Amino acid sequence: MVAQKDNKDWAQLGRYVYQNAKLEKAPDVVFLGNSITDCWVDTVPEFFSENNYVGRGISGQVSSQMLVRFRQDVINIRPKAVVILAGTNDIAENNGAITNEGIMNNIISMCELAKLHGITPILCSLLPCDHYYWLKNVNIYPAGRIIQMNEMIKAYAKKEGYEYVDYHSVMSTPKGGLDAKYSRDLIHPNRKGYEVMMPIVKKSIDKVLKK
Repeated sequence: MVAQKDNKDWAQLGRYVYQNAKLEKAPDVVFLGNSITDCWVDTVPEFFSENNYVGRGISGQVSSQMLVRFRQDVINIRPKAVVILAGTNDIAENNGAITNEGIMNNIISMCELAKLHGITPILCSLLPCDHYYWLKNVNIYPAGRIIQMNEMIKAYAKKEGYEYVDYHSVMSTPKGGLDAKYSRDLIHPNRKGYEVMMPIVKKSIDKVLKK
């Protein structure tokens, strides 16, 4: 999830133009996120194809970039629900320093846009992490801040009546890192990690789609 260097298409609006255009029907769910979502589609593609889900993750993205492409990659393809997983790259300062409140504001804006267009938001906890391997000699210690961020997301979801998907509590070490058995690099899940995540998020998706 290294920060992007090419700013000609800062939000990478071009990434999914072709995939969006060739959709034959509206997906039930869009998964919006960063490399954790991006790699999910490559690692377990059948989870998406068999359930009429699509992935719209882009490696390295922060919440403000997801907000910029929310209309193109979510609203315009008319899903019933959107699963939002955002924030860890903000904490890594991939786009510069930002407060938890700033991250939350971007997530709230995405939720408000979704609601306005009849799309139900499903909000996910950030995955546990106690270091970012691409940061060298930088004093960023994410474990505690991720916990704080998750509490903010959970509280907002409860307030608005949205599903909150808790990956963190089942994948974390006691020190707040990602359990090595679920990860290939202590940040991104491996297949076993995604196999833990899938039933958790699908339970929330099924609840939303039944309403």
